[in-house]
Amino acid sequence: MAGVGSACLTIGLFTALYAVGASLFGARTGRREWVDSGRRAVYCLAALCVGAFAILESAFLRSDFSYALVAEGSSTSTPTFYKVTAVWATQDGSLLLWATLLALFAGAVLFLTRRTLRDIAPYATAVLGAVAAFFLLLMVGWENPFDTLAVVPSEGAGLNPLLRHPAMMIHPPMLYTGYVGFSIPFAFAIGALMTRRTGADWIRATRRFTLVAWTFLGTGILLGALWSYSELGWGGYWAWDPVENASLMPWLVGTAFLHSIMVQEKRGMLKVWNVSLICATFTLALLGTFLVRSGILDSIHAFGASTIGVQFLVFIGCVIALSAVLVISRLPYLRSEARLDSLLSREAFFLLNNLVLVALALVILWGTFFPLISEAITGTEQTVGPPWFDRLATPLAIVLVLLAWVGPVLAWRRVTPAALVRVLLAPLAATAVVLAALLALTDARDSVPSLIMFCFVAFLLSVVGQEFWRGARARRTMTGESWPRALARLTGRNRRRYGGYLVHVGIGVLFLGVAASSAFLQQRDVRLSPGQSFSVGDYDVEYVRPTARLGGDRGGTGAPIAFGAVMRVKNGDRTFTLRPSRNYYATADPAKGAISRFFEGEATSEVDMRWGLRRDFWLAVRPDLVSLQKPIARADREFSDSPSDVQAIVISTLTQLYREKPPPATFRAIVSPLVAWIWIGGAIVLLGALVAAWPSPEARLRRVRSLYKARLGRELTRA
Repeated sequence: MAGVGSACLTIGLFTALYAVGASLFGARTGRREWVDSGRRAVYCLAALCVGAFAILESAFLRSDFSYALVAEGSSTSTPTFYKVTAVWATQDGSLLLWATLLALFAGAVLFLTRRTLRDIAPYATAVLGAVAAFFLLLMVGWENPFDTLAVVPSEGAGLNPLLRHPAMMIHPPMLYTGYVGFSIPFAFAIGALMTRRTGADWIRATRRFTLVAWTFLGTGILLGALWSYSELGWGGYWAWDPVENASLMPWLVGTAFLHSIMVQEKRGMLKVWNVSLICATFTLALLGTFLVRSGILDSIHAFGASTIGVQFLVFIGCVIALSAVLVISRLPYLRSEARLDSLLSREAFFLLNNLVLVALALVILWGTFFPLISEAITGTEQTVGPPWFDRLATPLAIVLVLLAWVGPVLAWRRVTPAALVRVLLAPLAATAVVLAALLALTDARDSVPSLIMFCFVAFLLSVVGQEFWRGARARRTMTGESWPRALARLTGRNRRRYGGYLVHVGIGVLFLGVAASSAFLQQRDVRLSPGQSFSVGDYDVEYVRPTARLGGDRGGTGAPIAFGAVMRVKNGDRTFTLRPSRNYYATADPAKGAISRFFEGEATSEVDMRWGLRRDFWLAVRPDLVSLQKPIARADREFSDSPSDVQAIVISTLTQLYREKPPPATFRAIVSPLVAWIWIGGAIVLLGALVAAWPSPEARLRRVRSLYKARLGRELTRA
């Protein structure tokens, strides 16, 4: 089956190249049969990639260690869920996932546009085929996921313990789906530039794909933050890591693109912005993929050294060059159809929104690559840490929230200052009440940036709430419907508009959680023996007793050994118990002893916490195993040649010794105010994106009418 999988990749490579050639030939000569053949080749490519992916998944599920990839990333002891997801935890497997998603996206969009955009679609097909061919070439030439081993091992190395977390295993496919999804509007933008048809047709055809890509990428980023918060044991959710930054940059520029295309659809403006933004978004998506695989920057999220870094750089350079040449050469066709009438208009604020989002992306880009830049110029690698990013990103984030509440209430073309004051009067009053309450009842005054963010979020929520209330009231007046029904029907008939409002609400709530948890976090690191206690914030914490488990951990990750603690936590009248632990995985290093190897492999934290809408209480433990070193060394000498069942008994005895004579352990306790609202805000963003992307009945009716008119036009032409 490995040979069949390799054959699928090789045939897929030639199929993608054929799709490129047939589509370009058909577009240049006007022969539709070649264009149709190129489109059908993409369908075949999707089938080939899905088949190859299914073969690789099957190999992981049955622990077929004849595959080098399975031996590297799985083992017989790996839980089934993590066997399924281990495919994309490896470099070769993630490339196959990328190519498969791309082929599926390309097949879907080309099927939906098979009767429309007849001039643009062939060039879009060629672009998508070229991107697919590049990823298939990487696998066929350098990183083949179907390589086999001459000597089949009896056991695999196993999945990296840090990846054994549900959020982390869903997080990569979400990111890849976002990265791949942006290739669709990029391909059609290139097609529009090639054919000089730079109107809004290509935007309308790909808008939903763009929104899907943006939603998946944002969800992937939040899942990565959740994994960091609940798995890594340091207590944070965002560390300005290079790979974290690499996923955030295309999301920011993609956000600017989603706002900008509304201006082109409504006013025929910002055409240069739109094609430039989507080209930049796709380039940044490729850059994020490159950073994970090149090994040029240190990151916990990245793979090690790779053989495909240079190829990625060359391909990214080609994408940048092609995009720049096309945009510059088509500038006469990208002129705006209207002029900016007033700075107090929706299009003006969307333009400001674009500038801030792009500026934020550039700040992150500079900080991410500064170590490489400094080394190239001075010969010494210098890094910038989270304080540098926070200092520059926080003001820009505050401005973004400000623009998010002003933009929705402004009319197109212009709005008078008097009308703007009337619209904003009630939200301003609500914000003043919130400000007074914050100053009187909370410690928000201790952090001015957070206080400003809280007020801006309150204003945003007030503005959006007012828009929903005014729309529902008007509909209720006309139809006599109840408030819930009027609100539901209003949203259903204006899904794009009110879905966008929900997205803004979600972003505001998310920023609220970020501001509160960053500015008012309380943390304490202590070293305790059983029976001792400490305090952090309003919480009193007592170390009750140690725990030691053999042959399975609480998280179901397949860890062989887990040391932890039972902690009694008291907050006012409430008392609850937390059980943080640390998992220890055996190392494959043959130089280690028969017993010590179980304690000297990877170790991961199993954080325990009490979630809450007001605050989270987060607790991690790092056991001290120094007292076990002498017994472990003695066991290595005495039981080096013993069978595995005897070694298991020895390890069980050592864990019992730890429970009976526990050494002090180091604990980290964190009180994070409102951090749960980060995930709640993300859920609201997801809901709003789904509402905006879901086609309304009117949109479906317009599509049927347009298809009917197109068919009628073709029939009249033939007549």
